[in-house]
Amino acid sequence: MSLRNIAIIAHVDHGKTTLVDQLLAQSGVFRANEATVERAMDSNDQERERGITILAKCTSVLWHGKAGETRINIIDTPGHADFGGEVERILGMVDGCVLLVDAEEGVMPQTKFVLGKALKMGLRPIVVLNKVDRAHADPDRVLNDAFDLFATMGATDEQLDFPHLYASGKQGWAVVDMKDPQESLAPLYDLIVEHVPPPAAEARHDQPAAVLAVLIESDPFLGRLLTGRVDAGVLKPGMAIHALSRDGKEVERGRVTKLLAFRGLKRQPIEEAEAGDIVAVAGLSKATVADTLCAMEVTEALPAQPIDPPTISITVSVNNSPLAGRDGDKVQSRVIRERLLREAESNVAIKVSETADKDAYEVAGRGELQLGVLIENMRREGFEVSISRPRVVYQTGENGERLEPIEEVVIDVDDEYSGVVIEKLSARKAELKDMGPSGAGKTRITLVSPSRSLIGYQGEFLTDTRGSGVLNRIFSHYEPHKGAIEGRRNGVLVSNSDGDMAAYALWNLEERGTMFVGAGEKAYQGMIIGENSRADDLDVNPMKAKQLTNVRASGKDEAVKLTPPRRLTLEQAIAYIEEDELVEVTPKAIRLRKAVLNPSFRKKRMREDA
Repeated sequence: MSLRNIAIIAHVDHGKTTLVDQLLAQSGVFRANEATVERAMDSNDQERERGITILAKCTSVLWHGKAGETRINIIDTPGHADFGGEVERILGMVDGCVLLVDAEEGVMPQTKFVLGKALKMGLRPIVVLNKVDRAHADPDRVLNDAFDLFATMGATDEQLDFPHLYASGKQGWAVVDMKDPQESLAPLYDLIVEHVPPPAAEARHDQPAAVLAVLIESDPFLGRLLTGRVDAGVLKPGMAIHALSRDGKEVERGRVTKLLAFRGLKRQPIEEAEAGDIVAVAGLSKATVADTLCAMEVTEALPAQPIDPPTISITVSVNNSPLAGRDGDKVQSRVIRERLLREAESNVAIKVSETADKDAYEVAGRGELQLGVLIENMRREGFEVSISRPRVVYQTGENGERLEPIEEVVIDVDDEYSGVVIEKLSARKAELKDMGPSGAGKTRITLVSPSRSLIGYQGEFLTDTRGSGVLNRIFSHYEPHKGAIEGRRNGVLVSNSDGDMAAYALWNLEERGTMFVGAGEKAYQGMIIGENSRADDLDVNPMKAKQLTNVRASGKDEAVKLTPPRRLTLEQAIAYIEEDELVEVTPKAIRLRKAVLNPSFRKKRMREDA
């Protein structure tokens, strides 16, 4: 039986996971009476809720085609730029890739990112123009854009001569020509078998066994599971192995207690893993991502892909508010530290370090979404933490100058809103690179912008475009610091006392601004309860109840009708706060607060800073 290893790469929401669903279904993975779910590979709760892939996952199918029986290992990768670290590691494990491009949206920032990584590793992609059944699809234009992108990214003549298919992942068909009958994904299967080379590792079958760990996870019964491609030799359960770090130092020794191979959506124990196959190895307790698991006689580590550095960081500290410890059971600094270090071990795109005064932890990652997903996971596990405003991670240039990360931003908006978007981003030091119609009354705007100016802009952008705009961004390069950028224009309403908030008080405060909280909720001194309509912060009393008398009024009392509060999600809250504020995250609540709760101490600190 021949073997093929491929990754499916694309921009977010271009249909990778839906296509994998159809590949699994048409290969006979599911029984006729077996219940199937949409986006079967998105097994994580947050992936299902958000509708995006967060973790790369492996599956495999058997295909009986023109070339006989072939096992195809398929890796579904994330499309969002914040999870690019997953894509970078995965591409070292495959021999080919399928680049999916939406036939309506066309080439997007993440398409460039993933394609650049694939070309750099010498892979020859297959281009699939997906969603050709959409009303405004223009596959010919998108195919030309894809070719131009390949040329711009420095593709070789071999890579430029890429095969392409037209497909609808949702309807489950792919064709070489739009006039062909649209029946199944058989043309895609056959093209993968024909175009993607067998694993080069098969030629090293007789050498000592070696596997480069690419993914790590924990199993309650088997312990640490390390997934990777067998680069040489044969692995068997019970075999003595040792783990080598990237620089060749021995990390630990042990035995393979279990070998698991991907068969459809399940992992099955196998008795032997040959060179070229993708397997999960159990039996080691210290080895991690980028380590080489190999036979005892091997002394050199396999080369691991370097990971792009983080661009955004937040400070995670113990929740010390007056309401701390009421919702969660994991509140100690030690427990938070262990959880963050465990995350950094399995996700190489995240870096964790202690702050200078040792009372908090600096967590650096690729973007607000990636850090938001981590904090949301911790929240669901019962943690209580305080989160600071995101900051960009600066670098120092050759001349000692401070460099900041610059991102490429691609925005699709209705024509009428393009002016306000360009005006707002230009004020935030963004530079317009390209602008033109993208069909269906929409304009596509391409800019380069400092990462700093995009922190907290997403909410403002959705308001300006009445929720119809789509903003995509990806790290591009570093440039010298561009100076001060205007932040949030409005101040906040801050509670000046502790207790339960009264409807009467909130009703009177509504003319001051927008509320984030509702009546009957608990508040404390220093907690932010709303956004001020003016630029300065205002201390208010949300507990003030209506004074009662024993005199009956002749007229009926005014009924208190409160406007529904504006509830911020975790990502919105993290992006909303300023430098002197924190987000208090518990399993049941997301609250905004001032870092210094006492108003007198706050004013004293402001005078000192001034």
